Amino acid sequence: MPRIRGLGLCLGAGALLALAMPGAAQAQKFGGTLKTQNYGNPPSLSIHEEATVGTVVPMMPVFNNLVIYDQHVPTTSLESIRPELATEWRWSDDRTQLTFKLHEGVKWHDGKPFTAADVKCTWDMLSGKSDTKLRRNPRQIWYRNLEEVTVNGDHEVTFRLSRPQPAFLAMLAAGVSPVYPCHVDPAQMRTKPVGTGPFTFADYRQNEGIYLKKNENYWKKDRPYLDGITYRIISSTATRQLSFIAGEDDMTFPTDVSMPLLKDIRTQAPNAQCTVRRLNVSNNLLVNRDAPPFDNPELRRAMALTLDRNAVNEIINEGKGGIGGALLPPPDGQWGLPPEQQEGLPGFGKDIEKNREEARAIMEKLGYGPDNRLKVQVITRNAQTYRDSAVLFLDQISHIYMDGELKIIETGVWYNTLTQKKFAVGLNQTGTPVDDPDTHLFENYACDSVRNYTNYCNRDLEKLFDKQSLEPDAQKRKEIVWQIDRTLQEEVARPVFFHNVAAGCWHPQVKNYTIQTNSIYNGWRFEDLWLDR
Repeated sequence: MPRIRGLGLCLGAGALLALAMPGAAQAQKFGGTLKTQNYGNPPSLSIHEEATVGTVVPMMPVFNNLVIYDQHVPTTSLESIRPELATEWRWSDDRTQLTFKLHEGVKWHDGKPFTAADVKCTWDMLSGKSDTKLRRNPRQIWYRNLEEVTVNGDHEVTFRLSRPQPAFLAMLAAGVSPVYPCHVDPAQMRTKPVGTGPFTFADYRQNEGIYLKKNENYWKKDRPYLDGITYRIISSTATRQLSFIAGEDDMTFPTDVSMPLLKDIRTQAPNAQCTVRRLNVSNNLLVNRDAPPFDNPELRRAMALTLDRNAVNEIINEGKGGIGGALLPPPDGQWGLPPEQQEGLPGFGKDIEKNREEARAIMEKLGYGPDNRLKVQVITRNAQTYRDSAVLFLDQISHIYMDGELKIIETGVWYNTLTQKKFAVGLNQTGTPVDDPDTHLFENYACDSVRNYTNYCNRDLEKLFDKQSLEPDAQKRKEIVWQIDRTLQEEVARPVFFHNVAAGCWHPQVKNYTIQTNSIYNGWRFEDLWLDR
């Protein structure tokens, strides 16, 4: 079997840390509690049952993965994957078996030993093969190619795939892919999670905060540096920014600072450090294809044609968001549609009035007009970035004989509303933990995925999902992905307004912190972050 090793397999832990840390010449300090923010109450604390970054960010320090994206490499990729609970991994010659050797002596926060059985339990549960079920399983579709997980003693585990899948390791490295303990019921993981990570769960008080404390028995020697982390829950965006500027928090929520707000921070907190990046989060329109009259494809096409993506992007992001299809567009993303591939797609042309004339003609053919306008209820999540885009969308559909009414849904029930299809039209944001088509296409557009909120289903196109997943040649794979993405836009599967851009900011006392630029789900382990107060 060919052996594939991460950088850490050739180095001791101390040497790896020194290479990874931009501030390695500085003397690290132990102690102190990092104060940061969360934008609302997460629906639960179980990473495997939630789709929101509001759960992943505060809970990622509680857990470990088999492998992880290097926390100090800004752009995640297969090349930046490092071992974590695994010490090494190897692929079989036919690339259908991925075997991990595991660290010995690792313990869960409750003192129980971590073994290969925990890995098997986790992925049996995620792939739906276990008698133990998750309440929600948003990423089950990721593992449709996983036939079984087998163990060889306590410290070796093998993932057996039905076909080769070059990107499989990338999914395991994401922040949404921690190992769960076999002996803890999934219901407990929603409220009092147990991990092996650098911090243990201490408390969660709704509308107040989430509190973690240092794992004194962490299996990595001399980690973490911090005594604890406090995630203050502040629902108001303006209040969060003022709190950061006043120095009440060491850092902002990592996806929180819009381009207009960034100007305020740079003026009022000039010493703050900020990273601006595209988030691999798309701002998109959901149209329930089973809810009349939106089951009519011509009506959905009219809605796509009326979109003025550049206008919304200019207002929300000062023009700095990315315009594209389903996947993050270049240069930030590796797989998204380049501008020349977007020409001719519904609502992408520069002549907005011409597009709207076509849309109005469709609406008139369907019986609508100035004296018979279609009333539309549009739902969105109770978060400012959602609400702002939704208001602009209501204005845009007004140009094609539609009158929109906005209904705000609280975060705690937002995802249930979508998965249960209790809407006709919605304005959503879709984040992708891995910049790879295997996660994004299957999770959001496959017929049987729980996160396919619009009920879009094209079985023939899904065959291309598998074809691109098998393709080892990056350029050939990209061309298949572009073909898929163009079809998704032509069939109005989930029209994308723009790919979000935002900044995360931190004060100078926060050391060894790297914000990753092509995903908001992967950079929050914080085991080697420290404070210099």
